[in-house]
Amino acid sequence: MTSGRVVLAATPIGNPGDASSRLKDLLATADVVAAEDTRRLRGLATALGVTIPGRVMSFYEHNETGRVPQLMDRVRAGDVVAVVTDAGMPAVSDPGYSLVTACIEAGLPVTCLPGPSAVTTALVLSGLPVDRFCFDGFPPRRAGRRRTWLARLAAEERTCVFFESPHRLGDTLAEAAEVLGPGRRAAVCRELTKTYEEVLRGTLGELAERTAGGVRGEIVVVIEGADAADSTATTEDLVEIVEERVEAGERLKDACAAVAESSSLTKRELYQAVVDSRG
Repeated sequence: MTSGRVVLAATPIGNPGDASSRLKDLLATADVVAAEDTRRLRGLATALGVTIPGRVMSFYEHNETGRVPQLMDRVRAGDVVAVVTDAGMPAVSDPGYSLVTACIEAGLPVTCLPGPSAVTTALVLSGLPVDRFCFDGFPPRRAGRRRTWLARLAAEERTCVFFESPHRLGDTLAEAAEVLGPGRRAAVCRELTKTYEEVLRGTLGELAERTAGGVRGEIVVVIEGADAADSTATTEDLVEIVEERVEAGERLKDACAAVAESSSLTKRELYQAVVDSRG
């Protein structure tokens, strides 16, 4: 069996002081460091006082697929391949997932060096329930798909955490207030662990107003679950969700059954609503 392995290594989400001693050791000993942004990696290494002797390779969204076979070959050759992103854990809305699945399928060792996470940091700072939560990456960019995505959250009982770009934040929160109700509690966490860290807490309606003029920095949004706020998903919203699932290849009856489970409608009522909407 090869002595090589892939190490998914979490990096600080803002403050370099959050780097673990294990991360420093890994950067100083890995044969290959696959980095989302090689310049940011070298900046982090400088801040940590670490020299990287191994080969540094770019590993980002647009070259990830092509890099995977190369990195797997290095593992087969016995090398330790460290994977780092700009901040936080690789593969969580960042490059890394395709390498993990390919290595697992090929029987190559994969391990993880845990560390800072913007998801859990925002969650505990939000003041919202933390016993059950879901993470939903980035919302869809297109308004129609974003509204459908938000409609799914109307019946979601877990606290929801997601990332959003600063220039889309105001629109997303305004739409969330429409779909989920302006009174549902939420938090906008900005520049976590950095000098200008800020956590805005309030209702969706309040936060939509406060962010309408735009914000700066890295953003994490946390929204209260439906178990502590009334579900406001309309039949029209549920029909949109069903149609999106059908468009993705699911059978209409199966889609209606799945969506109806978390709604006030029966699968038969929802099926009829879809048929009626099609005219």
